[in-house]
Amino acid sequence: MRVLAVVVLAAALAVAAAELPEFREAPAFRNGAGCDGAPTIHIAMTLDGTYLRGSLAGVLSVLRHAACPESIAFHFVASSASPARRLAALRRALAAAFPTLPATVHRFDARLVRGKISTSVRRALDQPLNYARIYLADLLPRSVSRVLYLDSDILVVDDVARLWATDLGPDAALAAPEYCHANFTSYFTDAFWNHPDYSSIFTNRVRAPCYFNTGVMVIDLNRWRAGGYTAKLEYWMEVQKQEARIYELGSLPPFLLVFAGEVKAVEHRWNQHGLGGDNVAGQCRELHPGPVSLLHWSGKGKPWLRLDAGRPCPLDALWAPYDLLRRHGARDDLLAAVA
Repeated sequence: MRVLAVVVLAAALAVAAAELPEFREAPAFRNGAGCDGAPTIHIAMTLDGTYLRGSLAGVLSVLRHAACPESIAFHFVASSASPARRLAALRRALAAAFPTLPATVHRFDARLVRGKISTSVRRALDQPLNYARIYLADLLPRSVSRVLYLDSDILVVDDVARLWATDLGPDAALAAPEYCHANFTSYFTDAFWNHPDYSSIFTNRVRAPCYFNTGVMVIDLNRWRAGGYTAKLEYWMEVQKQEARIYELGSLPPFLLVFAGEVKAVEHRWNQHGLGGDNVAGQCRELHPGPVSLLHWSGKGKPWLRLDAGRPCPLDALWAPYDLLRRHGARDDLLAAVA
């Protein structure tokens, strides 16, 4: 009997681990006039229980503001370390919210990075799935030559086709908004800047290196593969892990080391980032000056957590209408605002 009880308890714990909140079905969005022949826009996002609520809100915002929403294909990257029950629950949640969404779930082998990740300023930045964006060229089929990567804490409030159409020029593999006013040297330690072989990598870049946020990127996957960029990013992760602590901030610094100064610049409107505050306190912040096409709650503070805690920041009210979480007994008035 004792063995049976242990088995039953283990099964119950496994079921509980796989359970996720319930989500409402989003409104259906159809292509508008002039969508015949529209290119398929490929968007990649991660899929896990912690950020699922943000991912679904982000998808809804993309579809809501797209002129040709039925021409968008989503690629969700889930960790291979997730138990089968959890992955099945994630798929069910996605299907419940978007039953007709063209979407593929790709399994990311977390073992690829487990020996390469070093601790950073925030635990969430140390999760293997945070590094999956490095491997998109391997995860997505070869038929996908361009992808738009989006973090799971964003809202798109413009037609994403405008971002997708970014001209990468003859050579660039990656496009993103750059922030050249930021103190670029602060993203690396003194050990990096004092090592001549490390710091000299920026010497022959096309332009002076600038900070860019990796939560919104347009990537040419063919150029990525041809340039061997996955291996180049892994190299710096190995330097960090085995030779010297050259940075403190998760998966961002390797991207800066490989791409800064050679990124195709995109208008700042496409990544109004930092709305989650810093990586320690997650305090409230205001929008940067200028137009807004994408809001990004990068940083510690996430809008769904602050709303649930009853301590939202003013800009979290912009995220709330896209929240698909089902609250039993509550009316779906918020969904009407985005339908």
